Amino acid sequence: GATAPGERITARIKRTLPVKGPQAPTLSELMRWYCLNTNTHGCRRIVVSRGRLRRFIWILLTLSAVALILWQCAELLRNYYSASVSVTVQFQKLPFPAVTICNINPYKYSSMKDYLSELDKETKKALETFYGFSEGKSKVRRSVDAWNSTGSDFFKQIPLLKFEDFSKTATDFHSGQKRKIEGSVFHKDSSIVNSGDSNDIIGFQLCDANNSSECALYTFSSGVNAIQEWYKLHYMNIMAQIPLETKEKLSYSADDLLLTCFFDGLSCDKRHFTRFHHPLHGNCYTFNSGENGTILSTSTGGSEYGLQVVLYIDEADYNPFLVTSTGAKIIVHDQNEYPFIEDIGTEIETAAATSIGMHFTRSRKLSKPYSDCTETGADIPVENLYNKSYSLQICLHSCFQKAMVDSCGCAQYAQPLPAGAEYCNYKKNPNWMYCYYRLHERFVKEQLGCQQICKDACSFKEWALTTSIAQWPSTVSEDWMLRVLSWDKGQKINKKLNKTDLANLMVFYKDLNERFISENPANTLVILLSNFGGQLGLWMSCSVVCVIEIVEVFFIDSLSIVMRRQWQKAKRWWNDRKRDQSGKPPQAGDPERQGHDNPACIDEDLPTFNTALRLPLPQDNPLPRTPPPNYSTLRLETAFTEQLPDTLEVGQH
Repeated sequence: GATAPGERITARIKRTLPVKGPQAPTLSELMRWYCLNTNTHGCRRIVVSRGRLRRFIWILLTLSAVALILWQCAELLRNYYSASVSVTVQFQKLPFPAVTICNINPYKYSSMKDYLSELDKETKKALETFYGFSEGKSKVRRSVDAWNSTGSDFFKQIPLLKFEDFSKTATDFHSGQKRKIEGSVFHKDSSIVNSGDSNDIIGFQLCDANNSSECALYTFSSGVNAIQEWYKLHYMNIMAQIPLETKEKLSYSADDLLLTCFFDGLSCDKRHFTRFHHPLHGNCYTFNSGENGTILSTSTGGSEYGLQVVLYIDEADYNPFLVTSTGAKIIVHDQNEYPFIEDIGTEIETAAATSIGMHFTRSRKLSKPYSDCTETGADIPVENLYNKSYSLQICLHSCFQKAMVDSCGCAQYAQPLPAGAEYCNYKKNPNWMYCYYRLHERFVKEQLGCQQICKDACSFKEWALTTSIAQWPSTVSEDWMLRVLSWDKGQKINKKLNKTDLANLMVFYKDLNERFISENPANTLVILLSNFGGQLGLWMSCSVVCVIEIVEVFFIDSLSIVMRRQWQKAKRWWNDRKRDQSGKPPQAGDPERQGHDNPACIDEDLPTFNTALRLPLPQDNPLPRTPPPNYSTLRLETAFTEQLPDTLEVGQH
């Protein structure tokens, strides 16, 4: 069919005009076209400048500007992920925190006699053998029957040893014989302080039940510490086998622990306390736990408007080998937090009035990408065993307990039970003590991975405590105060009160200032983009359109040119291979298509007059030119042979 004149003209212009811009045949032509047409003046000056020195200066200035842009943008990005801290102080009515109170002695020694009698016998026998300890008429609260001279399972399971001259030669507490200690591990649980007598080094040996050559040796600089640690291991083993209901009966009731109670100037009683059983501290009692849906608050600061309780400690019923101090432990915490009283509890002295002033602070941290904290703990791959809101301590303890169950086959007594697990004891898990100590050593050295997995909580509440102590009751008021307390609580206490059995506790807000510490992004997305634009405009006179242009030319167009070249090479290689296989000679006059010859370079716009004027003249077949004028045609000839009649008449006149 016939071709339209416009299409023929378009095809002729494409064959003749040089191709520029994105359809340029080479990268060098593309870069030259970009520098001549871009809005960034530095690139244009590199191309149009005359002279090598001037061109070199413009190249140096342009590269310096690019380097400054990259540096400033990197600083902007770094600052974008930073946060500023703001502190807000408010004066208002504050919710009162939960206050958990525990007796330092977890269980009444008189109630535990049947369970601990054999262990106490062996402990006293060890003290008598090596330290000359004899009870006689001493002030030990509970007497124990004559010591059993037969072999003891306690010393067979964990032999107590005394070492000589820091060597591995030790004397067995039970048999009194010296023996060589063998084992692949010699571990010192605490730093040894040499007091001048090497015989002060006491310890015990734990061996793998499945491999007797795998042993760990734990030494202590003090015999008190060694015997207490040895006693606690057997104590936990015994307590792990006692049902929870029985242990709650063996510990202190609310009537036993609490003598008087006042809050916000009003009287309170055991109904305001919730029992909480702690594995290591027995029955503890939480004031204002919020379990009934009500959280008490206070609108006035000062000691008279906080919590005031008098505690009955009953020092005479303490376990002499388990605890060596007298008093109570308390912890102030949020209603949704677990009270880790063994870690951060505050000890309360007997025969003293302890005042604890509080300052309340709420903190809020930004999560990723500003900090590595967690909102709810749902993104932490550790099961929460405490049924309370997430905290770093809950995560660490839960992680260790999970590792304990996986490695040792049973759970450690001081922490909650995972689903389907049981507490460790000798009968079912004879290897648990060795396994526990080795696992705890890895935990302390951060080799279990718990410290890497667990994160801080993004939101938390904190009560900063200020403690002061005064003698209580005073000498002049001691007599009548003890008589009144004995009279009021006669139905609970069947003996005369002693001030060393009492502790006075006051917990209150020093003021009602609530401090709120929060992190806020130092930069927003709008500020970041504005700063980027400022840097680009300052150093390169560039805008967002310029950035899009750079992306188009340096990534899209450059990539298309490179891919086009590779495709042409692959196609030429394939055609040459086909000709070689068929035996045909290479055909001449088949030039490589480049630029405007490429069928992908199609421009649908019709040519303009200006583009047509730039057409170069062909060398082979010159176009026909306009012929010169025929000057003979310019001669004047008479067009009419006869004169018209009317002209004649005019001429005659």
